[in-house]
Amino acid sequence: MDYIIHPDYPGKYKYKWHDYEPMKLSGLEPLVVTPDLNFINVGERTNVTGSRMFLRLIKEEKFEEALAVARNQVEGGAQIIDVNMDEGMLDGAETMTNFLHLMASEPDIARIPVMIDSSKWEIIEAGLKCTQGKSVVNSISLKVGEEEFIRQAKLVKQYGAAVIVMAFDEEGQADNYERRVEIVKRSYELMVGPKINFKPQDIIFDLNIFPVATGMEEHRKNALDFFKATRWVRENLPAAHVSGGVSNVSFSFRGNDPVREAMHSAFLYHAIGQGMDMGIVNPAMLEVYDDIPKDLLEHVEDVLLDRRDDATERLLDFAESFVGEGKAEKKTDEWRQLPVEKRIEHALVKGIVEFIDADTEEVRQKVDRPLHVIEGPLMDGMNVVGDLFGEGKMFLPQVVKSARVMKKAVAYLMPFLEADKVEGDAQNAGTVLLATVKGDVHDIGKNIVGVVMACNNYEIVDMGVMVPNEKILAKAKEINADIIGLSGLITPSLDEMVDFAKLLEKDGAKYPLLIGGATTSRIHTAVKIDPCYSGPVVHVLDASRSVPVAGDLLNQNKEAFVNKTKQEYLEARENHAGRTKDKNYIKFEEAKANKFELNWAEENIIQPKFIGNKTFNNFPLEEIRKFIDWTPFFQTWMLKGKFPKILQDEVIGMEATKLYNDANKMLDDVIAKRSLQANAVIGIYQANNVNGEDVSVSDASGRDLATFHFLRQQGKKGKNIPNLSLADFIAPKESGRQDYMGGFAVTAGIGIEKLIEKYDKDHDDYNSIMIKALADRLAEAFAELMHLKVRKELWGYAADETLENDALISEKYKGIRPAPGYPACPDHTEKPILFKLLNVEKETGIILTESNAMYPASSVSGFYFANENSKYFGLGKIDKDQVEDYAERKGMTLELAEKWLSPNLAYN
Repeated sequence: MDYIIHPDYPGKYKYKWHDYEPMKLSGLEPLVVTPDLNFINVGERTNVTGSRMFLRLIKEEKFEEALAVARNQVEGGAQIIDVNMDEGMLDGAETMTNFLHLMASEPDIARIPVMIDSSKWEIIEAGLKCTQGKSVVNSISLKVGEEEFIRQAKLVKQYGAAVIVMAFDEEGQADNYERRVEIVKRSYELMVGPKINFKPQDIIFDLNIFPVATGMEEHRKNALDFFKATRWVRENLPAAHVSGGVSNVSFSFRGNDPVREAMHSAFLYHAIGQGMDMGIVNPAMLEVYDDIPKDLLEHVEDVLLDRRDDATERLLDFAESFVGEGKAEKKTDEWRQLPVEKRIEHALVKGIVEFIDADTEEVRQKVDRPLHVIEGPLMDGMNVVGDLFGEGKMFLPQVVKSARVMKKAVAYLMPFLEADKVEGDAQNAGTVLLATVKGDVHDIGKNIVGVVMACNNYEIVDMGVMVPNEKILAKAKEINADIIGLSGLITPSLDEMVDFAKLLEKDGAKYPLLIGGATTSRIHTAVKIDPCYSGPVVHVLDASRSVPVAGDLLNQNKEAFVNKTKQEYLEARENHAGRTKDKNYIKFEEAKANKFELNWAEENIIQPKFIGNKTFNNFPLEEIRKFIDWTPFFQTWMLKGKFPKILQDEVIGMEATKLYNDANKMLDDVIAKRSLQANAVIGIYQANNVNGEDVSVSDASGRDLATFHFLRQQGKKGKNIPNLSLADFIAPKESGRQDYMGGFAVTAGIGIEKLIEKYDKDHDDYNSIMIKALADRLAEAFAELMHLKVRKELWGYAADETLENDALISEKYKGIRPAPGYPACPDHTEKPILFKLLNVEKETGIILTESNAMYPASSVSGFYFANENSKYFGLGKIDKDQVEDYAERKGMTLELAEKWLSPNLAYN
C-alpha cells in the first residue's frame, strides 16, 4: 500500500509498504499487520512496572489471578499482550519464563502474540526461548553502543521475532524531531544493512511519547514533534512501523480521567493519521473521538498541536471543571436520561454492558416481537459503531467491546426469540446449509441464493468460503439440515463436490444436495456427481430456481420429484456415454498439423519499451471506475439486459435504475474513504514458441524465466479453419524472430473483508452483496485499464489507439489478455507459474488457494498477447492423447492433469 487514507490527511503522506511483505506475528493465531487494521493495540496491564495490582499478584504468586488480568486484556481488545517482569525483588528471567509458560497453557490468552518487554537483555532472551509463535521484543536501542546493538538485533533475528527499536542512542533519549530522525535513520540503516540484514517490516520504532501541558516551554512541541517524526519514518524508512506508550502524553493530568481519556483519543486520532500503527494504550482510558465534548477537544488539541501560546494554561484551567467528578456518575446522570433507543446506542458505542439487559427488556416490552429489538435499536447502534470505526474515530478495542454489548443483548433475547419462533404464525420452511467448497473463494451467487431463500421463510446457515467437506457434513448433522447447497466457481470445485457426494454416500446420509455455481452444469452433475450418491442431487441453474427446487425436495411430492430427476440424469449419462466422439474430434497429431500458421518473417513484432515487471499499488479508484462494464453487474443481480438500455426497460428499468444509483452511491463512498485498494503488477518478457505448444519467456539478457503450457483445440473443423492454441500467436524459436509476451495480476479487493464484515454484522445482505459485486466490476475494469496502458504506453504496440469504453468492452483492440481457468487456457495450474514470475503475492497482496483460486476474489490474472492475429477462442473437448502429452510437458501425473481438465475431457 502506498499510503493510508485518514479523514484529516487524505492522500498526502506516502507510507512505503508495497515493496515488502507485511509484518506477520502470531500466538496460536496469526496477526498480519497491514494498513487495513488501522491500529494495533498492545495490552499493557500485564506489566509489573505499570500496574500495581499485577505486581502484587506476581509477588504473591497468585498466578491464576494474574492470568485473569491477561485474559481481560485479550477480551478487552488487545491484539498483542505486553509482559514485563522488571522489578528489583523479582528474578526477572525466571518469573518471565514461568508466566509465559502459564500463558501458553491458556488457549484463549495464547492465541495472540506476546511482546516481551524488559530493559534487561537476559530477561528478553529468557522470554524468547519459551514463546510460541512469533513475538515482539521490547526493546533494543543504540544506548548500549553499536556493537551490542548489532549483537542483540542478530539474536532477535535468530529467534525469529520482530523488534521495537527505541529512539535512544549513546547520547540519550531523543526528545525533539531532529534527534528522533537522526537516531531512527541510523538504527534503520544498521538493521537492514549487511551486518544484520533484518526484515524492515519487522522493525517497530518507539519514537518516545512525552507529556504535554507540563508548563515547561521545551515541552510545548512534544506531541507535534512525535507526529512529524512518525510521518518522516513512514515516508523515508520503507515498511517500518511506529509505536509508543500513549498514556505518557497525559502524565500531567493524573487523577483526571475525563481529560486523560480525551487526550489519548485525540493524540491517537492525529498520530494514526500520520502513520502510527501500533501502541500501548489501556482501552478503558480511551474516549470515542466524536464523543469528546467540543470545548474539551478544542482545549486538548490546542495543546497537542501547539496552536496557542496559552494552550497549556487554558487546558489546566478548563480541566478543573472535571476534577472530583466521578466518570461513571457524571456520564450516567446524563445518558441514562435519554430515550431507551438512544441509551442502547450509547451503550453500544461506549461498550457499556451494565445496563444492557434492562434496556433490552424495556424495548422488548414496547415492540411486537423480540426480533424487532435486534432489527431496530440494536442494529441502529451497531451501524453507528461501524461508521465511527470506518472514519478512524473509534479503535478496534472499542469496537470489540461494542460487539460484546451486542452479544450480551442477543443472548438476553434468545429465550424470547426461541419462544416466538415456536408460537409465531410463520413456520420455518426448512433449514438450508450453504457452503462454498474447499479451495474456492467466490460466494456472491451463494449469498444471493441465501437471501432469496430466506425471503421465502427458509432458515439459512452459511458456512462461508473454502469449507472442507468433513466440516460441511458435521455442520449439517449439528443443525439437522434439511438441504445442503454447495457452490463453486473454479474447475477444482467440481471435484470437491464429487468427493462430498461420495462422503455422503459413505456416511449413509440422505440430505438433498443442491449443486450451483458458474463452473457447474446439469451434465456434469448428472455424469460425475449423481452416480456417487443415492440421495437426491439437483443442479440449480440460478437463485431464482432455488426456492421451487427446495420446495419440491421438502413437500409431500418429494419422492416423485427425486425419482423424476434421477431418471433424467440417468438418461443424460447414457446420452453422454453414447456419443461417438470420432465424429467430432480429431487426433492430437492431426490438430497440431492443422495449427494456425503465420509467415513470421513478415510479421510486424513491436519491441516493448521495457522488459521486466512493474507494480501499480493503490491505483486511483476514480480512474478505474471509468472502465466499468456495467452489464455483468446487473447479471449478478439476475437482471438481464445490456447497459445502459436496461435502465429504460419497461419491466425492470425502474429496479435497474435504483440498483445502478445505489451502486454509484456506494462507489462514491468507497472512493471518498479509500475503503477498497486496487493493486496491480504487470510483466513483459522476451518469448518464443517451443515445441509448437509451449511458450518460453526470458529476461532482457535471454535468461530463461518460465515456460507456459497451452492446449490445442481438437474439435473437427471446416475447411481452412485451424485448431487453435495460444502458443500459435508467439513466434517459434526456429523462426529466428524475437517475440514477446506479457502477464498481469490485478485486484480491487484489498480491504473488502472489513466492509463485508461490517455489512454482515449489520445483517445487511444487500450491501454485502453490493460491495462484492462492485469489487468484481472494479477488478475487471482495472484489468481493462492496465491492458490499455500496456498497449499504449508500457509496451506501446498500439500507441495510437483511440477507443471509447464501449469499443474496449467489445474487445475491438489489438491483442488479447486470456486468463488461466478461462476457455482458451482452462488449466488453473498455470497460475502458480505466472504468480511466481510476477511475484504477485508480494507485489499486490493476491494469494492463491490450494485450488489456485485467487484471494481476494475480486482479482484477475492472465497473459498479454500482442500479435494482431491473436483472438479469443474456446478450447472445447480434448482427447486423451493430448492430455497425456500435456501432462508430460508439465511434469505432472496423468491423473492430476485429468482432474484439472475434467470439464474439457472428451472421454470419461
